[in-house]
Amino acid sequence: MMDDNILLAFGLTLFAGLSTGIGSGIALVARRTNTKFLSVSLGFSAGVMIYVSFVEILTKSRTVLVADMGEVSGSWLTVAAFFGGILLIGLIDKFIPNVENPHEIKRVEDMNQKDKAKRLKRLGLFTALAIAIHNFPEGLATFTAALNDPGLGIAIAVAIAIHNIPEGIAVSVPIFFATGSRKKAFWLSFSSGLAEPVGALVGYLILMPFMSPIMFGVLFAMVAGIMVFISLDELLPAAEEYGEHHLSIYGLIAGMAVMAVSLLLFV
Repeated sequence: MMDDNILLAFGLTLFAGLSTGIGSGIALVARRTNTKFLSVSLGFSAGVMIYVSFVEILTKSRTVLVADMGEVSGSWLTVAAFFGGILLIGLIDKFIPNVENPHEIKRVEDMNQKDKAKRLKRLGLFTALAIAIHNFPEGLATFTAALNDPGLGIAIAVAIAIHNIPEGIAVSVPIFFATGSRKKAFWLSFSSGLAEPVGALVGYLILMPFMSPIMFGVLFAMVAGIMVFISLDELLPAAEEYGEHHLSIYGLIAGMAVMAVSLLLFV
């Protein structure tokens, strides 16, 4: 049963990571970006991740840590690990220059704007690298959640997959314009998502031998922190920049509602 969960967790992480290829496909095939759809989708993804982080993941972390360490120590460690996760992903984000940050908005129609090919190619390559760095902890988050609760893992994988679509666009647009090759643009974008299953694999190989209730509780709280930061720092700003303010909020509320109902169905 555990082996089945491990395979499912890896499969979900791979799906979430390689969805950058969907964004690449949109960028290389569509004439214009459907900004309203992306705005609602990104808001929806943020709603899923915020709701599940606070209601499910952080609650499970505290329950495990309190049971093992006592009410006071367990509660303090839960909070410390949660903000530790935020600090980790915040530091990763801090050390990536803004011009090469994968969360800088790109649209399909940007392909028609002329610029120096060398600069664009460099931008695309560094964006792919930045995405790989960002996706590493996301892969660990998806894997950890799926390993503990496959249903929860599916919800998080879908949310992160939606989140990765604009990143695929961010890589494809400059690479295509710089090289003129749709094939190169697609494969570089597609490959940048491999960091998520790599993050899951490294997490499995390094952490699983030492897994204990305390380790699991700390890791789960950190996952919650990582997902909240991603939602507030990346998803919601991107959703608003792609579309109207209210569309992103409607998507956010819809994501929370769908996640809430899905969790209640498994009570």
